[in-house]
Amino acid sequence: MKRTTTILTGLMLSTALVGAASADTIRVWTMEVQPERMEIQQQMADAFEASTGHVVELIPVEESDIQTRATAAFAAGDLPDVLNHTVQHLLPYAEAGLLDTAAADEVVNDLGVDTFAAGPIRMASSDGEIVSVPTDGWTQMVVYRNDLFEEAGLAAPTSYDAIRAGLEALHNPPEMYGFVAATKIDEGYMMQLIEHLSLATGYTPVNADGSVNEDTTNLKQLLEMYQELVAASPEGDLYWSQSRELYLDGKAAMIIWSPSILDELGGLRDSAPVTINDDPTTKELAGNTGFATMVSGPGNADGAAWSDVRYMGITADANTEVAQEFVKFLLSDGYGDWLSQAPEGKFPVRTGPEAGSSEYEATWAGLDVGVDRKAPLGDIYPQQVIDDIVAGLSVGDRWGVESGQLAAASTIINSQIMSKVIREMTDGDLSVDEAADKIVAEHMALMAN
Repeated sequence: MKRTTTILTGLMLSTALVGAASADTIRVWTMEVQPERMEIQQQMADAFEASTGHVVELIPVEESDIQTRATAAFAAGDLPDVLNHTVQHLLPYAEAGLLDTAAADEVVNDLGVDTFAAGPIRMASSDGEIVSVPTDGWTQMVVYRNDLFEEAGLAAPTSYDAIRAGLEALHNPPEMYGFVAATKIDEGYMMQLIEHLSLATGYTPVNADGSVNEDTTNLKQLLEMYQELVAASPEGDLYWSQSRELYLDGKAAMIIWSPSILDELGGLRDSAPVTINDDPTTKELAGNTGFATMVSGPGNADGAAWSDVRYMGITADANTEVAQEFVKFLLSDGYGDWLSQAPEGKFPVRTGPEAGSSEYEATWAGLDVGVDRKAPLGDIYPQQVIDDIVAGLSVGDRWGVESGQLAAASTIINSQIMSKVIREMTDGDLSVDEAADKIVAEHMALMAN
């Protein structure tokens, strides 16, 4: 017995030494830099170490600094093993050689490409390869008073026609505005709404070869819709603040907003209270609200959703096998922890470990959201709403994604030319035709420089 115990002890010690010898340390840059999120990520890294023996060194990098630091690190041959980045960096990083695209493609295929939402995969695809691994995302939504739509016999605002019908039936100021459209030209929110609504018409300002789109057919459809939305909105310089306040006050039939409003509608945030009655913690408004993640229009009958997706890129300087192992862990055993950092803004890009399964979606719906009070999304919204919100990622899109022209599209977005010209149009200084021609001319001048 003693000899057997000695042999077993020796074997265990040898196994531990071999494990220690093969253990590696990888560096991971994360954009989730807030202290509470770093704590959650560290717990996930500790669980990965306990499972594999490999150590993860988490390095917080502000989203605004990712581009500068990644470029400098690549030039110095000192990239981290795994790089957390946004959709805007997908193709530029891949084309510049920062990413080991074959390693990312292998991870997605090992996990099962059919377990991922189609939109994030489509965004990350280039020349038959998935260049970076999607981890989470969110879709901008038409937030609307489902109770009022049902009372009026209206269809959900998932199309230009349905939105117009809602404006006509429900716009009754100052008690109720049909919409709250952004008109403040120096706020990024206005360009987000413009891009969201333009996807429904099939309009993009950039062609597949990087040139400016000179066809104004679908652009004019967008401009006409935006003009109608502004006509059904309060006067003044409007941006995200007024749209949220008016909706929470029960004075807007529709707005377009990010999912960060989900916890606010449930009465969980004192800085943005629900004011439809005397109880700022009421869930009544949440119960009366519907969400349309996809909007179709005259140029895109299938519809589309504006989405923001985050990725984990395996870099060209990576310890590839360990980096792959970590990313797989994040999207499986560690996925609940990853999503728990901010469930209202981190929708699962994998609903489950197998195609058609909903294990990860159920975990996500059970995670607490809120600031001053906490509650799971599943306690505030019915399952059908949860399913619809998550499903929006499957049709998520952005200008320039499909054509590989994200960089050119970003230049146009950042210029805010469309915001300025649309404001001139809604102020009555330009007709729809004049606004369309001016947008094309100014985009061409911008891209020529």
